[in-house]
Amino acid sequence: MDIYKKLQILADSAKYDVSCASSGGEENYKEGALGCNHKSGICHTYTSDGRCVSLLKVLFTNFCVYDCSYCINRASNDIKRVAFSPRELADLTINFYKRNYIEGLFLSSGIMQNEDYTMELLIKALEILRFEYRFNGYIHLKLIPNASQRLIEKAIQLATRVSSNIEFPSSKSLKLLAPQKTKESVLLPLKTAKKLSLQKSQKPISMSTQMIIGATPESDFEILKTSSMMYKMKLLNRVYYSAYIPVSNEKNLPSIQTKPPLKRENRLYQADWLIRFYGFEYDELVETDQNLDLEFDPKTAWALKNLKHFPIEINRATKEELIRIPGIGIRGAHKILKARSFQALGFDELKKLGIRLKRAKYFITAKGKYCGVQHFYPETIAKSLKQSQRRQLSFFDDATLWGEL
Repeated sequence: MDIYKKLQILADSAKYDVSCASSGGEENYKEGALGCNHKSGICHTYTSDGRCVSLLKVLFTNFCVYDCSYCINRASNDIKRVAFSPRELADLTINFYKRNYIEGLFLSSGIMQNEDYTMELLIKALEILRFEYRFNGYIHLKLIPNASQRLIEKAIQLATRVSSNIEFPSSKSLKLLAPQKTKESVLLPLKTAKKLSLQKSQKPISMSTQMIIGATPESDFEILKTSSMMYKMKLLNRVYYSAYIPVSNEKNLPSIQTKPPLKRENRLYQADWLIRFYGFEYDELVETDQNLDLEFDPKTAWALKNLKHFPIEINRATKEELIRIPGIGIRGAHKILKARSFQALGFDELKKLGIRLKRAKYFITAKGKYCGVQHFYPETIAKSLKQSQRRQLSFFDDATLWGEL
């Protein structure tokens, strides 16, 4: 089989892994038109300095001895199986790089023969790139669970970022849908990466994981609790949440007719952001064994449940108080803190600073003035917010999913 055909199959097989932003869209070629969204396996991610880089996102192979119920590449699924050789994968990456198609590589794989055999092939491909081609670009490598410690350490030293998919927040669900994986085998590569990063002689390594949303009964509370625990243990830089896409009618999975819970996925990303950057605890954002509110973003939902903290006078609030106001983000808080050192701020001054008052006005006073609702109750504020959302014109189905928290 020629390498381009392999690329089509293995790039399409990689699209279900969301540990980098996008790839594997449906082909929409139109003669005479600009652009083509074919299954080329090009995706995008962001580096630590904020740059957006294009990556070749591909599996090394879709052969797999594991039979995970939720996976399109599971052993029991009747699909066409192909594999790159280490040389083919390295050459393909370099050729794409030289043509300016990509700036790096996102490499995952099914398990061919056994875990160590697969890990050795991935390492060989990376060694060709790093040492023969002297490629110093971005490489995100998906580590293989149950591979030997020696191989995991070697792989980590070759990659820029590594990840190991936890898949589900509980061992019970992992055992049910992925019986050949254990939580310990998935976490061990991340623990190894953390250990190596702490050594002064080693370069820092970025770590991530993926959790599937909606395939199992765990609540958002359990999901965010697991994510928070791993953040506090310094095992991860971030968690990617993936709305479950039905690829099987296996009895332990939701109906094949079930739509992916995309809004729930988005709410989890918003809550995760608040935990990582805004100082929120997971149990502030969602009640025990419950899911996040789908109608309001997590910060607005929290504010409506905690009106005792509001309204906040914008000219006296600390940074920590400002960033908890719906509609005011970290950049907005910095603008307010800087501007009020010169003058007291009213609503007109806040507008000039670019502060989004559509939500914030219900939770603040400025120079003692309040411009929200007549009766300061959760029900009246929620009603006004809903009316505001319905009036807002947007290209999206729900404009409240986007914009500053």
